[in-house]
Amino acid sequence: MSRIFVTGGSGRLGRSVVAGLAGAGHHVISVDRDAVPAAQLPDGVEQRTADLLAPGEALRLLRATAPDAVIHLAAIAVPFSAPEDVILSTNTRLAYAVIGAATELRIGKIITASSPTVLGYGSPAGWLPDSFPVDEETTPRPWNTYALSKLIAEQTVQMFAAAQGDAIRYAAFRPCYVISPEEWAGAPTQQGHTVRERLADPALSAPALFNYVDARDVADFLDVLLAKMDTIPNGQTFFVGAADALAAAPLAELMPQFLPGSSHLAAGLTGTSPAFSIAKARELLGWEPRRSWRTELAEPLNALPPTALPLNDETSAALVAAGTGSKETP
Repeated sequence: MSRIFVTGGSGRLGRSVVAGLAGAGHHVISVDRDAVPAAQLPDGVEQRTADLLAPGEALRLLRATAPDAVIHLAAIAVPFSAPEDVILSTNTRLAYAVIGAATELRIGKIITASSPTVLGYGSPAGWLPDSFPVDEETTPRPWNTYALSKLIAEQTVQMFAAAQGDAIRYAAFRPCYVISPEEWAGAPTQQGHTVRERLADPALSAPALFNYVDARDVADFLDVLLAKMDTIPNGQTFFVGAADALAAAPLAELMPQFLPGSSHLAAGLTGTSPAFSIAKARELLGWEPRRSWRTELAEPLNALPPTALPLNDETSAALVAAGTGSKETP
């Protein structure tokens, strides 16, 4: 059993990460400015409230709790939810404070959360990748301070890895659009729509290029990453996403409607396979996501309201076929 220090443990992703790691047998120290009610804490979790931007606070807490590993999730998590200078300052200072303190204390495994937004999709000036699916080799082109702050977090772990060699192991991961367990049952997602609404109206998921991941699969990924960090090259970055897209229609059909100029790039996307490759996590770590909208939706898709996008025969068939499947137990 490892002792794992998780910052941002009270957040949308953090709650699932904390619960998942505790369920895998780890002792988890969850750190956040806001506390989860004690009755909601899983067994094996201790909770600390703290402002990690306060001078010396990250170092003090890490020294007091003596973890074997650190997973840094804490951040302003939504682009444009605060002034741009506040997002940049907060997120980059948090990343440096936590990663720097963990390095100073020689904690053996240090992981930071990044974001797919580092690639720059959604830019008002236009954006196209070199190819689809995008992967960790796709050139980042952040266009807002949230995306920039996440790229800086990745570069922070790479900087420390360059200085430490293999004495301390570092990694970063880019979780796709996170869907927490309660959101499958109808709770609003991060943008205020339900999952069912996002599937019914492709325009709602198009700004994120239809990427998503179940928060519990992120927890599973982190458990596997922690176990494998000593056996992979140091300072790696991984996309963490579902094995399909958050869409009932083929992306080769949908992408050109929402991403101008992408027809030739999207032509190689097969069915609803994702536009974000998770091949690296599969090949280096042997990780595989276990959940998708097809297994987790509380009701079949044939109960969805009419989509805002005109359906052709292929799309209609996909909706009907997906809606007839039974819900699997997570």
